[in-house]
Amino acid sequence: MIILNKDFYLQGAVALAKDLIGCILLHDDGVTRRSGIIVETEAYTEDDPASHAFKGITRRNRQMFEEGGTSYVYLIYGLYYCFNVAAGPKGRGEAVLIRALKPLEGIPVMQRVRNTRDVQNLCSGPGKLCLAFEISMEQNGMSLIDSSLQIAGPAENEKYEIETSYRIGLSKATEKKWRFYVKDSQWVSR
Repeated sequence: MIILNKDFYLQGAVALAKDLIGCILLHDDGVTRRSGIIVETEAYTEDDPASHAFKGITRRNRQMFEEGGTSYVYLIYGLYYCFNVAAGPKGRGEAVLIRALKPLEGIPVMQRVRNTRDVQNLCSGPGKLCLAFEISMEQNGMSLIDSSLQIAGPAENEKYEIETSYRIGLSKATEKKWRFYVKDSQWVSR
């Protein structure tokens, strides 16, 4: 697997969200290596009313304004973490939410920490993904180039038919079709 380089992340969030489909998220905490194919993403930009960056830099969202290839992790509902990838040049305020993965490595550990045997349900949503991969605020602000959390490019022989739709669970900017997912995938969020 080839880890994606900094240039890959410097594109805007909408293009990056589509290009991340089929790439592989890796988390090696020194004890367990977990990996999964990215099958669902959503894009957020600073001119988007549904984005955390819409009102400018805050303590919570400052990682969105870092150079592309930086992780942005936040807590929702006081219960679940969501993992995002900063996009574009430093200062832009764009990110891609990683919504779902097809698990590859570390499945027994993911099952244990998620307390489920259902492999299809391990990473089929942003909160589930973070629980399974044990991603928390400790990973917020990490470089995805040279840390324990990385993204590798897709296998050259893998081709995915990508669908677009409206983003999920929003009350603002609901007209934007900035959700990308693998067509007919059993691994996307439900």
